Amino acid sequence: MKSPVRFAVLVVLAFLAINLPVTCQNTDAGLQNKPWMNRNLAPDERANLVLKEMTLDEKINLVHGQGMEGFGRPVPHSELGNGGAGFVLGVERLGIPIIQMSDAAYGVRQSAVNGRYSTALPSNVGSAASWDPQAACEYGALIGRELRAQGYNMTLGGGVNLTREPRNGRTFEYMGEDPVLAGTLVGNRIRCEQAQHVLGDIKHYAVNDQESGRTEVNVVISHRAMRESDLLAFEIGLEIGQPAGVMCSYNLVNGDYACENKYLLKDVLKGDWKFKGFVLSDWGATHSTEKASAAGLDNEEPFGDLFGDKLKAAVQSGKVSQAELDDHVRRILRSEFAAGIVDNPMRRSVVDVDAEQEIARKLEESSIVLLKNRDNVLPLDRNKVHSIAVIGEHADYGMISGGGSAQVDPPGQAHEWQAQVWFPTSPMKALQAKAPGAKVQFNSGADTSSAAALAKQSDVAIVFVRQWISEGMDLPNLSLPNHQDALIEKVAATNPHTIVVLESGTAVTMPWLDHVSGIVEAWYGGSKGADAVANVLFGDVNPSGKLPMTFPRSIEDLPHSKLSEPPTGLKDPSTEKHPELARATFSVNYDEGLKVGYKWYDAEKKPVLFPFGFGLSYTQFAYSDLKVSSGPSTQVSFLVKNTGTRAGEEVAEVYAALPANAGEPPKRLVGWSKVSLQPGESRQVTVTIPAKYLSIFDEHENAWKLLPGSYNFLVGGSSQDLPLKQDATF
Repeated sequence: MKSPVRFAVLVVLAFLAINLPVTCQNTDAGLQNKPWMNRNLAPDERANLVLKEMTLDEKINLVHGQGMEGFGRPVPHSELGNGGAGFVLGVERLGIPIIQMSDAAYGVRQSAVNGRYSTALPSNVGSAASWDPQAACEYGALIGRELRAQGYNMTLGGGVNLTREPRNGRTFEYMGEDPVLAGTLVGNRIRCEQAQHVLGDIKHYAVNDQESGRTEVNVVISHRAMRESDLLAFEIGLEIGQPAGVMCSYNLVNGDYACENKYLLKDVLKGDWKFKGFVLSDWGATHSTEKASAAGLDNEEPFGDLFGDKLKAAVQSGKVSQAELDDHVRRILRSEFAAGIVDNPMRRSVVDVDAEQEIARKLEESSIVLLKNRDNVLPLDRNKVHSIAVIGEHADYGMISGGGSAQVDPPGQAHEWQAQVWFPTSPMKALQAKAPGAKVQFNSGADTSSAAALAKQSDVAIVFVRQWISEGMDLPNLSLPNHQDALIEKVAATNPHTIVVLESGTAVTMPWLDHVSGIVEAWYGGSKGADAVANVLFGDVNPSGKLPMTFPRSIEDLPHSKLSEPPTGLKDPSTEKHPELARATFSVNYDEGLKVGYKWYDAEKKPVLFPFGFGLSYTQFAYSDLKVSSGPSTQVSFLVKNTGTRAGEEVAEVYAALPANAGEPPKRLVGWSKVSLQPGESRQVTVTIPAKYLSIFDEHENAWKLLPGSYNFLVGGSSQDLPLKQDATF
């Protein structure tokens, strides 16, 4: 029974949380008479009106952060921060709010420090495995709601760096290896995030594809390769999501730091793409004042070391023009009006925990990929399975999550940087709930012999294994750590019905592949990951996820079998502690160019463990009747039929092989459709292909070109299962 006193206190706290406005919000009704407060005006017009009223100091305050707790020195105004990644002062007299920022890749970070709750969603790469733009929208909307509930009005999520290097410790924060898939999904996430009246963000711009030496590495890559791979993902995401912010990355690109790189920021982003928002630096990634300002950086984070007093002095001396400063400020103001954070001041509120966790569960269910199902070992039959061995570290308690600045706190628990964090979503309890009549027993696997003994006496052995990755590190290889490969081998040797559940943030090598009956890729499952996994294992949910990245057989098959790392003595130096090393660099040459992910394996004719776009179902699908029509837009239509005995969803994928003179990899993804079908049901699917997805980027003309010639369109259920083929001439 609840204590009446405790209950009363909770009611009062909830009332205060909902009704107290966030510090320095617009509470002056008189501001509504200011012309820029007219909601009927366009964001650009409103920004221009308020810009005219600002002093030089107010403008300077808007183009840099005010520090981050735990990141370097304390700064003035720190009491105005919300405990997140940082904040930018507003202009209270003009009704311009503080920008309160939070890292929110798969949920709002550091909530426990503030005594708050955050829902952990499936990892971003898991979200990409759904291949579902609507699911991406729901993902973003949930994060947007919880940001506002905690007093934030800007997210620093939106990672879309392509998986050029699967050992990258931030792979779980990104959306896979294909630019069309990644850009489409991150764009829909951002679009629905910003609909909650928060400033959206897309990052890390650009080609920030490894963590080793991330502040020193100089990425060498051609403009064409960038535009058709990493930058295309950003371009699509920007078109769909219209984010307020683009975060430039730590690394150098072709000799210039990304945050002072004229080609990236001014020529491409603000020039070719007509980006109207603002560019903010990654934390500590600003390296100059005049060069960065001229190149297109608009906001330095988290301090004002270079865009504070130094920028003010540069403006006063004429080294930076007033017009250049005004452009930085205008872009920030315009974004605030466009996202609605001026017109819709934040009020903290209480999160509907049950409803948000229900969304998290459903999103995880759509992200799970069934990789192997020998002899239909799955779904498990409650009437036939009487004993289940649940094996694996913490499988009695929880599921692991990805680390670094994306880390979400479990309820009531705060954690240090790069701590390995398990969410309290228990696989064992979830399986017990699904099979109440079965004997479900747990073994951690620390003693492989006792784990094998339990497996031997059980009808089914389910081994939960994990591969933890985090910002600030790269993996030495793609193997499972802590002798988990040996554990799987030993368990599988004693029980032919061994199922492996992978909790990973990137691809995993599988020396035990042929010895197990089932493999389920659960990624990092979030707050309700165990319930989602149990629903899939018992068939209450038919898996529909498809891999957003290739699983190679070995790191020897990667474009770069050896990871490029800083020279000895320069390994990830902190430029804060070692400023003399701030410009010490080493290079990684992405000479594979256009061949990212499946395009590399196709071109090099390398076999893989599991191809891009692969995922099994508990039913089967057949494809037929392919038609391709060309014109102002290309349309590819075909029939998909559910030939199995249960309802299911199929991701029908469309690829194109360009003419030989294009100099492209064998094929590229150009579209897809996720189709839900009842048993025996057929549906005609039509996928419209934008011309850019069939084009190449001409460096000399700085333009996309659709080459004349014969294009081969291929349709099917994965990048290596494409039964339908048809040529079309353009």
